[in-house]
Parts: sequence; structure tokens; C-alpha cells
Amino acid sequence: MPVQLNHTIVEARDRDATARFLVDVLGLEPAGEFGPFRVVELANGVSLDVIQADGDVHPQHYAFLVSEAEFDEIWARIKDRGLTYWADPYHRHAGRINTNDGGRGLYWLDPDGHNLEIITVPYGG
Repeated sequence: MPVQLNHTIVEARDRDATARFLVDVLGLEPAGEFGPFRVVELANGVSLDVIQADGDVHPQHYAFLVSEAEFDEIWARIKDRGLTYWADPYHRHAGRINTNDGGRGLYWLDPDGHNLEIITVPYGG
């Protein structure tokens, strides 16, 4: 079997709120529960396993490859929630999206400061 990413752990100050945020903004099925985790399932079999942090949250970057239609839906939910979004990972171009690699992309933050990204074309695509 080739190597595949199965899951990654996402630290959160409030695991339930963070899981709900991810599910709501990305338009996913409700998160399940497995041990100490809220499990946010993605379409490709990878899950984001949200765990309650005991201390400071260490922000990470999570990028999601989405269709053009999903991009529009997610972008609309981001705007409806009044969330700031940027065209770049350094957050220099607020309120804009990028058209890198012939697709569209944008970045926004979750409640714990994780840098989230949606793209319609993989890097180098």
C-alpha cells in the first residue's frame, strides 16, 4: 500500500467549538467523537482530529483542495460570518483572493489561530 495521510491532530482551546467551526465553514458532516477527539472527516479519507489543548495552542496551516462550486460556497460562509480573509499566507492582502496556478485560493483563521486555506488547483497545477 502506498503511504497516505490518514489523520492529523488539531489543537483547540475548545475542541467542540473548533470542530463545529470547521464543519460549518467547510460544509462537512457533523464531527464524530473518538476518545478525546472530535473527528472532522474530509472527502479523501483524511480526518482532522480536534483535541482539547492543555495549554497554549500551536497554530498550524491546513490547506483544503475544493471544487470551484465548493470554493464559492465556503467563501460565502466566510463572508457571511464576517471573517477576515486574505489572498496570501502572510495576511498582507486582506479581503482578496488569489488566482495562483490558474485556480482560486484564500486564507482565513479559525478560532485558535490556525491558518486555513482553500484552493481549487493544487500548487504547481
